[in-house]
Amino acid sequence: MPLDFVRKLPDGSVQQKAPELWNRIHIDPLLMLLVYATLAYGLSVLYSASDGQIGYVKRQLVYAGLGSVAMLVIAQIPLAFVQRWVWLMFLGGVGMLIGVMFFGTTVNGAKRWLDLGVIAFQPSEVIKLALPLTLAAYLGRRQLPPSLKHIFFSLIIVAIPAALIVVQPDLGTSLLVVCSGLVVLFVSGVKWRYWFGAGLLALGTAPLVWQFALHDYQRGRILTLFNPEADRLGSGWNIIQSMIAIGSGGMEGKGWLGGTQSQLDFLPESHTDFIIAVLAEEMGFRGVALLLVLYFCILARGLWISYQAKTPFSRLASAALVVTLFIYIFVNMAMVSGLLPVVGVPLPLVSYGGTSLLSLFMAFGILMAVATEEPRLNR
Repeated sequence: MPLDFVRKLPDGSVQQKAPELWNRIHIDPLLMLLVYATLAYGLSVLYSASDGQIGYVKRQLVYAGLGSVAMLVIAQIPLAFVQRWVWLMFLGGVGMLIGVMFFGTTVNGAKRWLDLGVIAFQPSEVIKLALPLTLAAYLGRRQLPPSLKHIFFSLIIVAIPAALIVVQPDLGTSLLVVCSGLVVLFVSGVKWRYWFGAGLLALGTAPLVWQFALHDYQRGRILTLFNPEADRLGSGWNIIQSMIAIGSGGMEGKGWLGGTQSQLDFLPESHTDFIIAVLAEEMGFRGVALLLVLYFCILARGLWISYQAKTPFSRLASAALVVTLFIYIFVNMAMVSGLLPVVGVPLPLVSYGGTSLLSLFMAFGILMAVATEEPRLNR
């Protein structure tokens, strides 16, 4: 996207061409079109995955509406303001994670929710957005690539919320939060020898993590990945039913609302974590391919926005948000396909979930702000 036309007047002042309407309202129309197209497609899958219960779709639409308002509002906020004050959002998220330890609501054996009466939400969803933005703000003010000192402080910023999420326990979300922080470090240009050293350290400590850090059910999920048939009616049930649903869909699928695994309740969490299996069974490979094309276009547009970012902060923040979105898509699909252990990761814009949808729309708001950021002119 070329810079706006600039003309210098005889008195030395600068006359700049008036920005287009989309830039004035800080909206990227292509990104918005792709987001709502994917959301609409996801709502049709959600209706089928929830056994035709329109209530799930209505609630998802409500959260999509709230998310749209949040996206439009965030897009209007100057990125310099975001960079200056995003740490407050980060500290608020950390405070809520601490609050979960004492006042959280336990669901399925894990204490991950804060129930305020009017609304219940997962503070980890706030951290998913706040952490990469905070790291981008921190590193964006420093010389890049970052020094060892700044890498160390960055890892401390990542470790605090990750540790609080682990004790909920929610190892999957904790690892994804860590990944979002590592993405910012990667984009900032951390030298390859540091990554190589970190990889060796991770391999060396893996046996200790396996023995002392993981719960029994977490070790069971990892072992189930390699042999789900060993416990067909227990830990292997989810992945076996998911692969049956995916395989039975074939190329064309069984038709909308025609899936047996989901409609007969063989497939667990069909409207949340395993919703892609419902899509594969009912719409077949072609239906999944359409969703992949939509995701690819969103990611490509996001990377293009990041490439054209005007400041180090906007470049780091937008790239981190886009790559993190890719990680969530990949992990969910790999989990459902039996390529990764089962973790609680929703499929963006498709799975049912109010808090995750809100945080996702807020991230798109940041991308809109980056896309319409005014260039800094040398006067």
